[in-house]
Amino acid sequence: MLVERMQPFTSTIFAEMSALALRTGAINLGQGFPDTNGPPSLLADAAANITGGVNQYPPGPGVPALRAAVAEHQSRFHGLSVDPDDVLVTTGATEAIAAAVLGLCEPGDEVVTFQPFYDSYAATVALAGAVLKAVPLRPPSFGFDPSELRAAFSARTRVVLLNTPHNPTGAVFTAVQLAEIGELAAEFGAVVVADEVYEHMVFSGAVHTPIATLPGMAERTLTISSAGKTFSVTGWKVGWVHGPSELVAAVRAAKQFLTYVSGAPFQPAIAAALALPDSFYTDLASGLQGKRDLLSDGLRAAGLTVYPSAGTYFVVTDVAPLGVTDGADFCWRLPELIGVAAVPVSVFCTDPELGRTLVRFAFCKRDEVLTEAVSRLAGLRAALGSTP
Repeated sequence: MLVERMQPFTSTIFAEMSALALRTGAINLGQGFPDTNGPPSLLADAAANITGGVNQYPPGPGVPALRAAVAEHQSRFHGLSVDPDDVLVTTGATEAIAAAVLGLCEPGDEVVTFQPFYDSYAATVALAGAVLKAVPLRPPSFGFDPSELRAAFSARTRVVLLNTPHNPTGAVFTAVQLAEIGELAAEFGAVVVADEVYEHMVFSGAVHTPIATLPGMAERTLTISSAGKTFSVTGWKVGWVHGPSELVAAVRAAKQFLTYVSGAPFQPAIAAALALPDSFYTDLASGLQGKRDLLSDGLRAAGLTVYPSAGTYFVVTDVAPLGVTDGADFCWRLPELIGVAAVPVSVFCTDPELGRTLVRFAFCKRDEVLTEAVSRLAGLRAALGSTP
């Protein structure tokens, strides 16, 4: 029988909504994966590695070329000085997060994060037997109340689990907000685990600031990112974490008994891709900004309130103007109603009331797919009016 602490996590909303979209033939704007392939050079390098025999266990900490490439990337884009020996390659960012929490938290320790949150956070904290302390992010800006943040900290706080650019809200934390988080982490002796997988996906003048770049934060921060989102290869599951040697060692101790290693042919290919010119990264952001605008305009025209998204793959909406009082029920009905799938924000909250009528849509799809989704959304009011 499943242990009690894991009983709330028997399935993920992404698997459920993706299955529903497949069953109904709906356009899947629920799960955050692109419907295009990554850079041709990356794909060609991976294929050559596979046929060339790079198919056995890679080194435990990761292929040296990738660890060096991550260090160079952090210097190039963020001015961070990272020793390749302090980079650990993981099976996606999700494993890096899990290994960090498992390696750092004793049962009963507290983990401060922000809600709504990516769904693996709560499950990971439960796996560690730790306690989740979630600080609300509220629309329209999805900022936090500094007094609520302070109230979440205690003598038991061990980890601050930070995600910026933020999934699901699309918020990008400012340097001022990050400084407030960092000051509390230092005051209470907590480690910051920074999930930055959307670091290159920021729009409309927003700036991603790694919290490790703030004064005094590098020595207490584990920075996590991955190739999946940046290079449109989410199925490859190659991520990484870096930070102070003793913190990375704690992550490695847990990670080596989770997957041990993975992604042998993909790791050197990603190492080369990280050196792609700046134009690749700027085109990635500008292309996604256009997709965000295309879908957001369609959602507004359909009668939803659309909140600003400064980064990630996602835009959050409020369906209350349509007379909807339960976003989860709305999402379960939406594929049958108009052939579009989305995800309710309430499932990302310890307090479901916080996101009761909020719904997340993903815009990381081809323009023609988004255009068709917008066309279907145009019939939403009529569809809702014709159902009980």
